[in-house]
Amino acid sequence: MSNMAATDLKIEAVVIPVKDVDRSKDFYTSLGWRLDADFAFDNGFRVVQVTPPGSPASIQFGTKITNATPGTAEGLYLVVDDVRQARDGLAAQGAEISEVFHPKTPGSQFQPLADGRVDGTADARASYGSFATFADPDGNVFLLQEVTTRLPGRIEATATSYGSRTDLVQALKRAAAAHGEHEARNGGAYDQDWPEWYAAYMVAESHGVQLPE
Repeated sequence: MSNMAATDLKIEAVVIPVKDVDRSKDFYTSLGWRLDADFAFDNGFRVVQVTPPGSPASIQFGTKITNATPGTAEGLYLVVDDVRQARDGLAAQGAEISEVFHPKTPGSQFQPLADGRVDGTADARASYGSFATFADPDGNVFLLQEVTTRLPGRIEATATSYGSRTDLVQALKRAAAAHGEHEARNGGAYDQDWPEWYAAYMVAESHGVQLPE
């Protein structure tokens, strides 16, 4: 076994197959996704890259970029803090998106398209359990998945970060609500060390470990 330190391998772009590049470009930018690049070459190769708001990863499509059949990409996850809010926002921007649903069988959140659907969010709004789905003009399928508490080991223990201002705001709101309960359990007295408590809570939540009480 090698003694070399592991090298970071970050997925930054996923290629999806489309038939009409300009139609796809118009679709994704109409959803508010950032247009990062649109490069065309004399040999017919063209690559377009767009990035969803707050995402560290992008999608690419174009001509001569993949041999896959247009519309065959599925299970492209878009993780959100509030699936209802995200679903309604995409609908307002023109996406033909499903209503919020959760898988029929408890514990089958990792196969939400294969297990049947029940309307509404998962019981107790369980993290990883609530979805909505939409397709681009070619039929490439995206899934919104509500994640509020990460499974242990999902986030590097040495770093805590938020992908967008909205993610940070939502994390602060959850910390504020939990801190209110913390103060109530302690007689309702003002906690002058609340910044430290907030920090501990937000780091623990991000890493999927035991939350402070």
